[in-house]
Amino acid sequence: MMQKGLMWKLLRKHISKSQLIGFSAANLIGLTIVILAVQFYSDVLPVFNDQESFIRKDYLIVTRNITSAGAMMGDKSQFTDADIADLERQPWCRKVGRFTSGNFGIMATIGGGGAHTMHTQFFFESIPTEFIDVDPTWTFDPAHPQVPVIMSRDYLSLYNFGFASTQGLPKISEGNASSVPMSFTFNGNGRSETMPGHIVGFSSRLNTIIVPESFMRWANARYGDGSTPLPQRLIVEVNRPGDPQIQSYMDAHHYEIAGDKMSSGKAYYFLTLIITIVIIVGVIISLLSFFVLMLSIYLLLQKNTKKLQDLLMLGYSPAEVARPYVKMVVAINCCVLVLSIVLMLVARMCYMDTLRDFGTNGGSLVAALVVAVAIMGCITAGNVAAIKRKVRSLWIQD
Repeated sequence: MMQKGLMWKLLRKHISKSQLIGFSAANLIGLTIVILAVQFYSDVLPVFNDQESFIRKDYLIVTRNITSAGAMMGDKSQFTDADIADLERQPWCRKVGRFTSGNFGIMATIGGGGAHTMHTQFFFESIPTEFIDVDPTWTFDPAHPQVPVIMSRDYLSLYNFGFASTQGLPKISEGNASSVPMSFTFNGNGRSETMPGHIVGFSSRLNTIIVPESFMRWANARYGDGSTPLPQRLIVEVNRPGDPQIQSYMDAHHYEIAGDKMSSGKAYYFLTLIITIVIIVGVIISLLSFFVLMLSIYLLLQKNTKKLQDLLMLGYSPAEVARPYVKMVVAINCCVLVLSIVLMLVARMCYMDTLRDFGTNGGSLVAALVVAVAIMGCITAGNVAAIKRKVRSLWIQD
């Protein structure tokens, strides 16, 4: 008890309340900025990414740029193995998938006969299953041929609201699309064969008609010339959507990106960039507050050097002498941690109403809380280590 009283009297005698208040305020502001930026990122991410993941990935459909002069001159639109290998080497590229097209004729018949039966020229493509946003359970068995297809959701909308509504045809929902009768007639290599088909799903990512790769290989060998045509389209999984390097690369190689994927990607990229800058500013403020506290404690210890050395001479250990300062730092940092979390939650309540208008209820609080505890834990550990080292140096000098 005597030790505790002596330590506390020394601490109170020369303590600068204004310096501690300045440290606490700076640390509170810095930590609040950091965790609020992390939480805002978590809350707004679902607006850009349905997967609600901190590791965002996106897919780009890439084709060669076809000009009027190039089309007349017969410029090739295929991608070679060297082109694909170069794409895969780019830092923003995770994987590249090839669209494989059929080199044979296809005629589709949709409907069960009668006035509502439709006949149209058709086309198929295939890509690796890992790039498909539908989870199809599909196989193709040449012994019992039936063709499963995945169609673009845009095609269904065009049929329902463009074609069916003007021709008096029944509309088709995604749920009953698999029951619509259809068959495909394949022509090529001296053969003309018809086999049934059915729709197994609709894709929002792929604006095409997809069949299993096993069927495409079998059909190209049976109805085509047996060769595998070079892809005219690629699907690229990127890890930094909106990165300016992507557009620069595409422009330099005269590639085009289908749709408006780069526009939404740029918005996501700039959101990430702005939040990163805000987090860096918050971290800098927290670091400055750390050094402000250390300066205050060093000055306090310096003013009490003689008395502390006397206590050490009386037999108090460096840990016992440093304990009141350690307790003060831990108490201040715990208060800052709690207040910063409260301020973050209050600020979050202010912007969540706006985010709900975009159809999202926000993300988890776990990431922001982990970051808050980690930052304050590191600052506290640094403070405690510096205090103990300073007191130990007084003991060694003595």
